[in-house]
Amino acid sequence: MIGLISATAAGAVARDRLAAAWPTRVRVYDGAVGDAVRTAFAECEQLVCFLATGATVRLVAPLLSDKGVDPGVVCVDEAGRFAVSLVGGHGGGANELALEVGELLGAEPVVTTATDSVGVPGLDTLGFPVEGDVAGVSRAMLDGEPVALEAELSWPLPALPSNVGSPALDAAPTLPQALGSARAGGTPIAPRDDGPQQYRIRLTDRALEPEERQVVLRPPSLVVGVGASKGAPADEVLGLIEGVLRDAGLSAKSVAEIATVEAKAGEPGIVEAAERLGVPVVTYGAEELAEVSVPNPSDAPLTAVGTPSVAEAAALVQGGELLVPKRKSERADGQPAMVTCAVVRRPGRGRLAVVGLGPGARDLLTPRAKAELRRASVLVGLDQYVDQIRDLLRPGTRVLESGLGAEEERARTAVAEARHGQAVALIGSGDAGVYAMASPALAEASDDIDVVGVPGVTAALAAGAILGAPLGHDHVSISLSDLHTPWEVIERRVRAAAEADIVVTFYNPRSRGRDWQLPKALAILAEHREPTTPVGVVRNASRPDESSRLSTLAGLDPATVDMMTVVTVGNTATREIAGRMVTPRGYRWQEEPK
Repeated sequence: MIGLISATAAGAVARDRLAAAWPTRVRVYDGAVGDAVRTAFAECEQLVCFLATGATVRLVAPLLSDKGVDPGVVCVDEAGRFAVSLVGGHGGGANELALEVGELLGAEPVVTTATDSVGVPGLDTLGFPVEGDVAGVSRAMLDGEPVALEAELSWPLPALPSNVGSPALDAAPTLPQALGSARAGGTPIAPRDDGPQQYRIRLTDRALEPEERQVVLRPPSLVVGVGASKGAPADEVLGLIEGVLRDAGLSAKSVAEIATVEAKAGEPGIVEAAERLGVPVVTYGAEELAEVSVPNPSDAPLTAVGTPSVAEAAALVQGGELLVPKRKSERADGQPAMVTCAVVRRPGRGRLAVVGLGPGARDLLTPRAKAELRRASVLVGLDQYVDQIRDLLRPGTRVLESGLGAEEERARTAVAEARHGQAVALIGSGDAGVYAMASPALAEASDDIDVVGVPGVTAALAAGAILGAPLGHDHVSISLSDLHTPWEVIERRVRAAAEADIVVTFYNPRSRGRDWQLPKALAILAEHREPTTPVGVVRNASRPDESSRLSTLAGLDPATVDMMTVVTVGNTATREIAGRMVTPRGYRWQEEPK
């Protein structure tokens, strides 16, 4: 919940705008300002104070305890010009909140957190639990000092500065060695003593204490499978999980989920244990679990819920390495165990984001696309598209760019990088799923990586907005390039659209080597539409050299069209109204334009 506090009528106006926009996210605190701030600070995760910065500082300062638990505070001046991230930029989410508030109110976000100011990801913003010398290591990253990245697991991370590298871990034990020692009851692994320590970032799910000058990141790599008898106490469930993790030398902070059979989805002990660990309960059907090969099947769960294994099978059903086979709880009263659990490490899955950049204008690039570009450690794209967004990339992003005609190579490269555990952004203009990179990439990808699509504004939509409302009824986009599609197929599609009286937008209408396809397509349409049918021509939609004009089916000169142009041909109802191209929707109450 976000607490909103104001002291004046001007501040209340801006406050009420937020309250109206976010009715389920905010709570307005009225009354004396001091009392309102203290109450909101105790009750809310974040605060937006429409007060002077100095006043907000004096009111909040006595309430601060620890940045790990304090709410984030954003201060907005009463004129609504600035949204200042004042307290809890990372831990309290104030930086992101300042950006949101700024966008909604038209205010300038002010973020002074060092890492955010220079585009370096904060170590406490990566989505992992983090321990150790966060301030010291972050300062070293910003100052350009060498920082070692010790990734014991392959896990996708955003781009890190070039001074963050991956050294050889000669003195460090391997993960199997460490776990073997823990399982065998051997002596704990002692911190290395090899002189002054370099600053380090360690990515691990092992239970270890951060060393000097070290940050430990905990990826969500562990799945705990749990089986339980009806009525199993939460303390017994949680006690077994924590004991098993402790004995195996694993960190509870890397537990991603508790997995079990569907029949136990609402088992109170399992649900409460998951809540106390802060992880979800994920369930699978008994038939699905029965298909999983496990080392310790049993007749008891087969009789009870229809699968010979719950704990091991639920942990293994999505793949991974079985670190801890099935263990039973031990009850102090000597009664039979009511809980079993097993632990699996799932491999980190690479992530491929296929990102549409829109038609070219920066303000038509979606916030989600910007976020994916910032999240990527590897960017793959056409060189001219990379140039459009290079300034949005984090320092250290590896850029793999190539020229026209290398689409399949870019798709293969992006998928291969994701399979190596990277966070990859594959970019295309417009919407990446429309005549762009999504198709070849997804044809190359399999289920061994995570794939997300980020929609973008297409050239057809951008051109339509410039022309007026030509796409107000049924419409179709057809590419006239026969590089990948035989002309016979293209012609059949154009003819079908013509006969169906559908508005047609032509992509790739004409190039130096293809100068006859557009006249042929227009001639096909002319067999079914009047010569006066409006035709809109837009070149470089939304870019600085944008140009547009309206013509007719008979009057358009194809020689004035090139590959940077989108041509939209209206249907039999399309009209030119006040210099705009309009295709009526066909509402009964709407009179025919005169």
